[in-house]
Amino acid sequence: MSKERWITEMGMGVDVHGQDYTTAACRAVSDALRHSSLNFFSASGKSRDEMDIEVIIAVAEPDSVNTQQVADEIPYGKVLVRATRGGLDIPDQSGSDSIVIANAAILVHF
Repeated sequence: MSKERWITEMGMGVDVHGQDYTTAACRAVSDALRHSSLNFFSASGKSRDEMDIEVIIAVAEPDSVNTQQVADEIPYGKVLVRATRGGLDIPDQSGSDSIVIANAAILVHF
């Protein structure tokens, strides 16, 4: 039987200095998590540990994301993180630094 999606959460994270895509991705996941409260476990008979969680991270340089570090931001369930091209880099005027913006989608399946 295929899993059914129960929840979709979105978040945005920024690394203002340092151009660290993993930092921005972790902040995007944290942003998404802070906007949700899962109150259906007792009513549904489900457990937090039964969740299959897919995290999609969009950044300009997806190969620069440490997906294990991002997965560690999720406190429950079985987590799979995938980085894809997206997000936004905003270079400073000198071109020596950029603001890195990451988008995150957290998809919860049972």
